[in-house]
Amino acid sequence: MKLTTYFNDFLSNIRLTKNQVDDLIKGHKTLRERLEGDDTLSKIIVSTFLQGSYRRSTAVKPKSDQRSDVDVIVVTKLVKDDYTPDEAMKVFEPFMEKYYKGKYRYQGRSIGIEMSYVDLDVVITSAPSEAEEGILETESVETNSTIEELEAIVKSCSAYQYNSEVREFLAFANNESEWKTSPLHIPDRSVEEWKETHPLEQIRWTWNKNASCNGHYINVVKSLKWWKRVNDPGNHPKSYPLEHLIGQTCPDHITSVAEGVTFALEAIVSNHPTKPFLADHGVPEHDVFARITDEEYDAFYKKVQNAATIARQALDAVTVKESANKWIELFGSKFPSPPADTSTNSSSNGFSSRTEKTTPGGGRFA
Repeated sequence: MKLTTYFNDFLSNIRLTKNQVDDLIKGHKTLRERLEGDDTLSKIIVSTFLQGSYRRSTAVKPKSDQRSDVDVIVVTKLVKDDYTPDEAMKVFEPFMEKYYKGKYRYQGRSIGIEMSYVDLDVVITSAPSEAEEGILETESVETNSTIEELEAIVKSCSAYQYNSEVREFLAFANNESEWKTSPLHIPDRSVEEWKETHPLEQIRWTWNKNASCNGHYINVVKSLKWWKRVNDPGNHPKSYPLEHLIGQTCPDHITSVAEGVTFALEAIVSNHPTKPFLADHGVPEHDVFARITDEEYDAFYKKVQNAATIARQALDAVTVKESANKWIELFGSKFPSPPADTSTNSSSNGFSSRTEKTTPGGGRFA
């Protein structure tokens, strides 16, 4: 069963809380304002923008002993041929010493800042082409809004009511020619090379995939990230590689989160019995699963096989109680329990009787 209202409650239970979102906003806005106001760095910064699961609206609550985190891309005018990755990061050291002394550390591809209430990852890029600088300075790129927030605006407004930020983002998301950008280069200290990355393409791809899935895709991702948390904590694939795999296996046109979860798990079982090569969005020669060993993937695959069986039983169940209990088996206690006396479907609760297995279908979201 799809159990739409149950899934709505489940998603409310695993989303970032308002306080956590407020902490993220406070952390990244303060960082970005300091960067843009710094006497030295402001001269070499083209733009700053958010990336990562928070921006893509695929983040879930952190573990109880961890803080929420947000990634901030800092597009600079540094020419990669003139700076080693380590030298590029050291350009930011006086700034870090001034504002985040004792709280920052150099990581492989970023500078991590640990605050009492939030973790920030500062990802530096080398200079883009002059033609692309203008795109990277637009509201659609530098917006603080997440995909969910922008979707809510689009749904609540007529086209003529869109503000400039929304109009620019929709043009960007539709990949109109004037909004196409090349990958950015970020410093990788571990190999002393500049590596290509395309965070804007990841955002664009997620927006369009969510539309293709009738608005359910990002919630499928959140649900399966939570499943991974409950069933395989701390092991590969990590957050983004898992999200990327879900994106490749969740079919378009799903009509519920329950369908998306089930179909994605079953597609992994059917299509990827061995570790796949997953081409990164915007940088197709990069394998998102490159850091995962065959042994790690095999262990993950066995858990997916079991999860796919449970999800199918939950989706095909004919009573609310049976279905909800199977979803609880999959997702843990954050999924709502059915009433003790619920043994049959209740149309008054928005559920309909199920006698057949569900198969992918439906029309494309417009």
